[in-house]
Amino acid sequence: MDPATRDIAEYKQAVQAEDILFSYATNSGHNVVAVDHASLSVEKGGYLAILGRNGSGKSTLAKMINLLEVPDKGKLSVFELEADKDENFWKIRSHCGMVFQNPDNQIVGTTVEEDVAFGPENLSVPLPELAQRVEKALGYVGLLEKAEKQPSSLSGGQKQKLAIAGVLAMEPQLLILDESTSMLDPKARDEFLHLVRRMRQDKKITVIHITHDMHEAYLAERVIVLEKGKMRLMGTPSEVFSQVETIRSLGLELPKWADLLCEVASLCNVTTEQSDFTSEENAVKKICEIVKTKKADPEKRKETPVREVSDQVVLRVSNLSHRYEKNEKNALSNVSFDVRKGEIVTVIGHSGSGKTTLISHLNGILRPLEGSVEVWNEEEKKYLSTDKNKEIKQIRRHVGLLFQYPEYQLFEETVEKDIQFGPKKMGYDEETCKRLCKESLPLVGLTEDILKRSPFELSGGQKRRVAFAGILAMDPDVLILDEPAAGLDPAGQKEIFGYIETLRERGKSIVLVSHDMDEAARIADRVLVLKKGEQAFFGKPKDLFSEGSDYISMRLDRPCLMHTLHELKKELPYVDEVLFDVKEAAQSVVYGNDGEVGI
Repeated sequence: MDPATRDIAEYKQAVQAEDILFSYATNSGHNVVAVDHASLSVEKGGYLAILGRNGSGKSTLAKMINLLEVPDKGKLSVFELEADKDENFWKIRSHCGMVFQNPDNQIVGTTVEEDVAFGPENLSVPLPELAQRVEKALGYVGLLEKAEKQPSSLSGGQKQKLAIAGVLAMEPQLLILDESTSMLDPKARDEFLHLVRRMRQDKKITVIHITHDMHEAYLAERVIVLEKGKMRLMGTPSEVFSQVETIRSLGLELPKWADLLCEVASLCNVTTEQSDFTSEENAVKKICEIVKTKKADPEKRKETPVREVSDQVVLRVSNLSHRYEKNEKNALSNVSFDVRKGEIVTVIGHSGSGKTTLISHLNGILRPLEGSVEVWNEEEKKYLSTDKNKEIKQIRRHVGLLFQYPEYQLFEETVEKDIQFGPKKMGYDEETCKRLCKESLPLVGLTEDILKRSPFELSGGQKRRVAFAGILAMDPDVLILDEPAAGLDPAGQKEIFGYIETLRERGKSIVLVSHDMDEAARIADRVLVLKKGEQAFFGKPKDLFSEGSDYISMRLDRPCLMHTLHELKKELPYVDEVLFDVKEAAQSVVYGNDGEVGI
């Protein structure tokens, strides 16, 4: 039978790619190979994870599978239909759903329910069924009560849920997720991944998941790793992640439990095997075996340094409340906290909890309905208030704000002009602007040879660093960073957090919004938790996640590392399970038995 006349449910091979190649021309006329002779197959109902650094070709490969791009060479079939034949285009596309990394790129409706209905409407789904699909999809992602709201009123995480709902309403046979959980809070991410598993079980859909989260990659049956368009690794998760040095050389990281296993093995001079990486459970067993039977190297023992923070409060928020519309409930209610000189305060909370609303108050973009925001002015030895219009310019000199996807803040002809824009608006002379520009570059890993280039021809990671430099060039005392590492690969995330820690060492104060519990807890001196616009917790990370804390009711998950340490503690009672740094945790596991080496 001709494949084009068969029902989609009869196909056994969801994707078959043989030696496919795709290239594109840059503005300067250079030809860039995005996917370089890749071959892969995914059975119907399968689950494939695609990993790789930013710019490795992951999204391009996904777009070809969804027929948004067509290979220059090679053969590509989707549901056993040849992708390069026009007559197969509609049949393939109508059974493929793709959720992009940035939800704003795929939201088209004027209301939430209208946006979700857009896809099924284009598939000619009849009205009674259409309404049912919309309601069901919104219920899945927890946005049913927002059905009549405008998408622009949603938080970043809620927009991501909306984009996901729009695809789910189409009931695709092939679901492509392009970093689609990157903007979700931990609970929402877990709920979404549970939904994906349920859809696979109930409807036998095929999932192709592009991700930078190694724990998500372990949910897949197969994993491929791309580097500069070439397929470097392919296999089961344990086959791929057991190649530790290769994974790290490709700019990726291991799941926290695998990372801890490697650190413990290193401290005890033990080698690991592939079977140790099949699951967290096996890794825990291996760690216990190592600690109980092997002698640790006493020369590798290190004390954890204690960091001191100044008592000087540079930012003070008191009883802050805000409401966008008169008849709506408060977006923020009675929030109070402070930030000290040289301190990192992370702000965490579920999507729509008020995080972006809060940080928009910290340099006067929004004004309080009630309460106050005050910023310390070292020169005048007094606090400035965002309530006073005449002090706003001074406040913005002291408080720099970097939004989500900061590369969207770039707009000048050259990198140099873009970085100097802020200092010029602050009234600095040309010579000072140039000096501040050049001084900001090494803080974010850039060199002066980039200054004359257009910011729009840079890679995504470079754009983000340029935007970061533009804020640093204004030499603020306080930096407000809204998900600065969102969407970056592990190596890029590590770089960004490294810059943040360097700035703290230089005495800068930082307010960091993050959904990454492991990094938020590891890097923070104190943590502020918001829940439905209210302050649920403010204090040290260790207190937030210690036994007896009610973090679960705050819609938070334990950091992944803590979960592994909790399992280890069942066999090794001396282990401190409230630790957030892998190296520190390994020291606790190996040397924490009353100072003895081993057991």
